[in-house]
Amino acid sequence: MISWVYLGVAIVFEVIGTMALKYSSMNNSPIYTVITVLGYIISFTLVYFAIKKLDIGLVYAIWAGMGTALIAVIGVVLFGEQMNIIKALCILLIIVGSVGLKFISGSEV
Repeated sequence: MISWVYLGVAIVFEVIGTMALKYSSMNNSPIYTVITVLGYIISFTLVYFAIKKLDIGLVYAIWAGMGTALIAVIGVVLFGEQMNIIKALCILLIIVGSVGLKFISGSEV
């Protein structure tokens, strides 16, 4: 169970790092660069702990997929990026695929 918590928190820090990267590119503030680096360091560290008990392919697919889906939605909400039915369906497929991987995995619950 704790490995899934590590994975969930790793996704949150990956999203924080990516959001800080976007803000850094918008205003060149060094604080956002520091947040980016720390977000990714914490995220990768937690992924390391998650793969101790869970399959690496499962962890990476869920970490990358859920991070991508969250960033895509945040991009639409915060940055006014375009959303259309195809983009929404693709994001939904990423989420369904990630959840499906969790349920079919033989890893700890």
